[in-house]
Amino acid sequence: MFDESPTSPIRPPERDGVAPIADDADEPPTVVSISDIHGHLGDARSALLTLDDHPDYDPVVTTDPAMRLQWADNNYVLVFNGDLTDRGPRNDGVVEMVARLIGQAPDGRVRVTFGNHEMGMLTPDRFGWDGWYSVELSNQQRRGFLDRIIDGHIVAAYDGYRVTYAHAGRQDPYETDELNEKLVSAAKTVKEVLGTAEDPAVQREVIDGYPELLGLSGRTGRGADAGIAWLDFEYMPEDAPPQVVGHTRQDNPRRRGAVVCQNVIRNNRRTDGGEAVVVETPERLVALGRDGDGDVRDHEFSLPEPAEQTA
Repeated sequence: MFDESPTSPIRPPERDGVAPIADDADEPPTVVSISDIHGHLGDARSALLTLDDHPDYDPVVTTDPAMRLQWADNNYVLVFNGDLTDRGPRNDGVVEMVARLIGQAPDGRVRVTFGNHEMGMLTPDRFGWDGWYSVELSNQQRRGFLDRIIDGHIVAAYDGYRVTYAHAGRQDPYETDELNEKLVSAAKTVKEVLGTAEDPAVQREVIDGYPELLGLSGRTGRGADAGIAWLDFEYMPEDAPPQVVGHTRQDNPRRRGAVVCQNVIRNNRRTDGGEAVVVETPERLVALGRDGDGDVRDHEFSLPEPAEQTA
């Protein structure tokens, strides 16, 4: 995904949400999301295969003889909800998996939302993350990453049926298409000076210029005024707009108001089970997670009715 091989651009409105796909399909696709893989390829594989191991769902992915995930050619949209890399041992494997699924799925069926570790790829000179994958991409890899933003495969946010998918989310209502256009603008600005002496200064300029996207707040960057890639779930108010977010580690998918936080992989690394995805249809929002025996359990989240969300 972070090379310069061409991909089909995904333009608005298909870039920004599931509705155009649902309007053109015989049946509305189910949205599956997973967040904060952080290079833990085996855990991501286990989480994505929960649908295959649950009697109520068709698989979103299957495995080949080498245990690599392949698109299952069922009616899904798959959202990787930020932070693909860093911390874990299989960063290249995760990036290759996502690229493979983007290439195999019908156009528009796979998205990556922009997390704080994707921000490390956009603005690596801002962070002192020595040894981490995101800040050590080559200029060619960074160019490929920026092109994936410009082409609409990596987005700030993605609208589902009743929730919006964003890595850290926002406290107040926002327009997904406007934020995605700002992310494209930031990527184009950085791409113009990529690898030149101007690159570090322009990185600082885009951070300052797009605070709702890239803003950091407080000592850790995750404070109450942080942007959509950084806001800690601690600061998400009960009346925040309906969203599925990651970023803040949880033992299990957790709801506050109409926001569900799905970042569970790292907190369950030393236990059997715990891997989970969130599954959305027009009627339901459900978490599918493994227990210690490898069985898959589901938990449905109650959310406001659509009319209440826009009132």
